[in-house]
Amino acid sequence: MGFKCGIVGLPNVGKSTLFNALTNSSKAQAENFPFCTIDPNIGMVPVPDKRLDKLVSISNSIKKIHTTISFVDIAGLVKGASKGEGLGNKFLSHIREVDAIIHMIRCFDCNDIQNVNSNVDPVRDLEIIETEMKLADLDSIEKRLDKKNRKNVEDRLLKILEKARELINNDKEMQILKDEYEKKDLKQCALLSTKPKLYICNVDEQSIEKGNEYSEKFIIKYGENNTLIISAEIENQINQLGDEGEKENYMKMIKIKETGLNNLIKKGYDLLSLETFFTSGPEESRAWTITKNCTAPKAAGEIHTDFEKGFIRAETVSYKDFVENDGWVKSKESGKMRLEGKDYIINDGDVLNFRFNT
Repeated sequence: MGFKCGIVGLPNVGKSTLFNALTNSSKAQAENFPFCTIDPNIGMVPVPDKRLDKLVSISNSIKKIHTTISFVDIAGLVKGASKGEGLGNKFLSHIREVDAIIHMIRCFDCNDIQNVNSNVDPVRDLEIIETEMKLADLDSIEKRLDKKNRKNVEDRLLKILEKARELINNDKEMQILKDEYEKKDLKQCALLSTKPKLYICNVDEQSIEKGNEYSEKFIIKYGENNTLIISAEIENQINQLGDEGEKENYMKMIKIKETGLNNLIKKGYDLLSLETFFTSGPEESRAWTITKNCTAPKAAGEIHTDFEKGFIRAETVSYKDFVENDGWVKSKESGKMRLEGKDYIINDGDVLNFRFNT
């Protein structure tokens, strides 16, 4: 399944630099002037998982296939974007297509990198972006609630749109919608301001370990749970080192334990309630992304729709048991392999083999 994260923020806050680092490419332009990025850049990134390496070794698999995450580098928004300022409306439409939003916040001083505002203020910058998304939502809501259009909108969605309009007009948090309505209905409404969000404080090299006054101010306001401190420039430097040993030594030197990508994926999985199951055999070992509380037939459907339609049962071994028993054969002999039916809820790390009718 994977998931798609859109990187948004004001111009020149480091979005394209982070995108290049995350995707280990120079696909996104990273220049020092506003609106350098016009069309969104999309990069597919394999999700690192050491468990997959172990499965490949145990099963002597020919192929190792990671699950993936997509990053979308969306051009810089400015105040008035919802009314077409800068290149706004086009970019706001790109945000509608992602599963989660990564807010890139400038938390560094640099005279060489142009700032669209007169000073560095991460809280103000986020408020500008959030306001533009709410205004874009309001415009979309008004159009859909117009007498000419509302007859084409289902009643349950009309209720959400009317509630959203009320919240925006009264400057209240859209979190209320998430608490009251089903996720699938909210997704159908395609409201920007209800999408799950991660915040990245982009700091200078000296602040990578503990942050700085700007990131501290931001965290006081928005909390630590969905906030990461990353130096996009440092991430770029790490990815330019070809050898894994070199990367590890460099990370030790600058006192970081994990790359920004790894931290971002962990936060992203928590934010979107995602987890991983595996398939493993001599041909390939592969990781698959599913939502938490996913049933066995739904998980089978991630591999192929026919697997879900013709699902009979799932041969299931926990990752721990699979490793301790050195694969499928001994797991079965020791009674650690279970046959699970349609109601089985997949656990993170399950190694599965699906039986199905075509």
